[in-house]
Amino acid sequence: MFATNVGSLDRIIRIVAGVILLALFFYDADASYRWLYLIGIVPLATGLMSTCPLYSIFGISTCPRK
Repeated sequence: MFATNVGSLDRIIRIVAGVILLALFFYDADASYRWLYLIGIVPLATGLMSTCPLYSIFGISTCPRK
């Protein structure tokens, strides 16, 4: 489907950041800006799929060379 363009370290950082942001969404329930934590879906999804659409647009890849 999409070419893999997210390397191992980048992938781990994205998954951890996404999980933290989504955890804050549930932890900080009374905040008026709570919905902003839902942006954590983006790094989590790109980390799990190992592909980033913005990397594709700009021609960036953090994967090791094949």
